[in-house]
Amino acid sequence: MTRAFVFPGQGAQTIGMGKALADHYPAARAVFDEVDDALDARLSDLIWTGEIEALTLTENAQPALMACSLAVVRALEAEGIQIADGAFVAGHSLGEYSALAAARALTIADTARLLRQRGQAMQAAVPVGVGAMAAILGLDFDALTEVAAEAAEAEVCQAANDNDPGQVVVSGHAAAVERAVALAKAKGAKRAVLLPVSAPFHCSLMQPAAEAMAQALADVTIAAPVVPLVANVTASATSDPETIRAQLITQITGSVRWRESVLYMAGQGVTEIWELGAGKALSGMVRRIDRSVTCTAIASPDDISALLAAQA
Repeated sequence: MTRAFVFPGQGAQTIGMGKALADHYPAARAVFDEVDDALDARLSDLIWTGEIEALTLTENAQPALMACSLAVVRALEAEGIQIADGAFVAGHSLGEYSALAAARALTIADTARLLRQRGQAMQAAVPVGVGAMAAILGLDFDALTEVAAEAAEAEVCQAANDNDPGQVVVSGHAAAVERAVALAKAKGAKRAVLLPVSAPFHCSLMQPAAEAMAQALADVTIAAPVVPLVANVTASATSDPETIRAQLITQITGSVRWRESVLYMAGQGVTEIWELGAGKALSGMVRRIDRSVTCTAIASPDDISALLAAQA
């Protein structure tokens, strides 16, 4: 089987995530220690015993989810399973940073600092309440692109996340997103739900955050990943560090082309995708995109034990 490793985005966070891995694998615990040191804060305490409201803050959730994903990577490496044995890495939004750290293009410390800056910059870009995001079920990306354009009415409204054939997220000014929800329902959407997010990610309102990340990324060393990254903004693979740097900036305001990314990997011969980190959202999306691709979500020592038993 040709395998790809994928990494979740914001929304998968839970209190206690990664604790069992850290207790079971010294290499996994070392990831959390490294993130704590890089941020000069006990993020691990917040992840394991804190309040979900604090963990959900963008500046905390982003490095926390990366830490959990990298803890899984290090635990798998301790069992002899290497990222370099895969064909690709990919991540959903912030998960792209986790993918790059997993593939040794970024250090864990740099990734933690970048994600804290990214979270702060994205939150600061738009005052709370000005923007919104909504998940639309039952219309495809092309249809929602038209809906968003019609709903904008001189404000910002964009199709932000092409998650799978039946789920697209729109983002922009709150009133425009509400108009898009109504329009989508009128055009046959099965369901349209405003998301509990604090900012309108992946639309042009995030331009101040893109500019902040351009500065942050300019000072960071990016190496060629050990396997190619399938980038959110192009839905195609690259291993060139400067291309990756540019794409990470574009990603802040650009659409997450997840459906196309999965189809690209399947078209390149990928038959098995492992989701490393909190939750199983990406596995569900992959199944809805291409049922011929086998999905495995790995977040705990029990998941790894089951994986090893299945491979024995």
